[in-house]
Amino acid sequence: MKLRLLAACAALAITTSAFAQPAERVTVIHAGTLIAQPGQAPMRNATVVVRGRTIAEVRPGFVELPGAQVVDLRTSTVMPGFVDMHVHLRGLDDRMQARLLQNTRDNEDEVLTALVNGRKTLLAGFTTIRDLGNDPRLIFSLRDAINAGMIAGPTIVAAGNGISVAGGHGDPRNGLNRDLYEIANAKMINTCNGPDDCRRAVREQVGLGAEVIKIAATGGVLSNVAGGLAQQMMDDEMKAVVDTARMFGRKVAAHAHGVDGINSALRAGVASIEHGTFTNDETFRLYKQTGAYYVPTLLAPAAAVADGQRGALTPAQYEKARQAAGNAEKSFARAVREGIKIAFGTDTGVSKHGDNAQEFALMVKNGMQPMAAIRAATVDASTLLGKADTIGTIAPGKDADIIAVDGDPLANIRELESVDFVMKHGRVHKLAGQRVLSEVD
Repeated sequence: MKLRLLAACAALAITTSAFAQPAERVTVIHAGTLIAQPGQAPMRNATVVVRGRTIAEVRPGFVELPGAQVVDLRTSTVMPGFVDMHVHLRGLDDRMQARLLQNTRDNEDEVLTALVNGRKTLLAGFTTIRDLGNDPRLIFSLRDAINAGMIAGPTIVAAGNGISVAGGHGDPRNGLNRDLYEIANAKMINTCNGPDDCRRAVREQVGLGAEVIKIAATGGVLSNVAGGLAQQMMDDEMKAVVDTARMFGRKVAAHAHGVDGINSALRAGVASIEHGTFTNDETFRLYKQTGAYYVPTLLAPAAAVADGQRGALTPAQYEKARQAAGNAEKSFARAVREGIKIAFGTDTGVSKHGDNAQEFALMVKNGMQPMAAIRAATVDASTLLGKADTIGTIAPGKDADIIAVDGDPLANIRELESVDFVMKHGRVHKLAGQRVLSEVD
């Protein structure tokens, strides 16, 4: 893979002034294989013309334009930037270290960690993410700084705090001693009890800047409470959340492991089920009836079990990790057979940031074709996100979010774990395995 600079773009790739690039800068990408519309047959020997931050044209053959920067990817596979629909940017990758340091870290530490995690994610080829659970001020500030071009990172669609019932998965007071409980209780706005209170919790998150609402329909592996993985939020509480979110133009993503909670969330009208670990016939009937998406996060159970084996989880967490292990893959395999709508998601933050693409191999291992897996991380994810008009395919008028790998991911899906080229909004962030981003932007 080579980058031939026909204009003064060497500085563009490595200096902080790159954020102020001219709107009409022209870049020509020569693609040996172009998966412009994942799910459709690739194009061979094609050119993508980028003007500023937008894709202007897709042409057959290798075209050169006077004065344009030319990116030579003639031996590579070029695709739209990936979308990860379930990420948590806050937090250290090492869960044992995170537990040891949790009482010494401030929000300032966490925002810097989230910035680093965002960069890892971008350089792995994920140009857009949906953050489904974070300190609202932290994640919305990071989102806005990236959107303003102040720092480099993926486009973030954020939920803020997930909404939980008291004592359920997502209640920040779970497992705390008396003093810490009182501190957390004074700041708590994301827990609710009863439909009216759950409406209030949705409005609180929307008021802070949430673009999507996340609920904890069931217990969760990493909540420090021995409450299992079954349903925790009542049917009328979930319905109140969905109806309120809809009034504000927001979709609802439901964290759900147990089959009772999954089915109840689907009946309530959520847009997506996150994890979807335990299922039955009724589950798949409801997926089809409602049109909801399934976001499988297959990386998370294995990562949680590994953490538990080395003592990085509490006994309550480790027991739930063992319950979940293996069942997510069984549900995923059936979802593929049933033709359920699937959008790519990893629950990164449980697994390591930057390793997001390892999810693809698990999807293929459990029955999904490589092209369908790529589509799940592009076309389908952008549709669920409500951004199909700007991302998800390489087409004129869309954002120039483009990645490339040297090999053929349709023959070996693990090629996607080594992305060699990353462009976001027309700016080159990674080239031929090199870290193009400067240390301080």
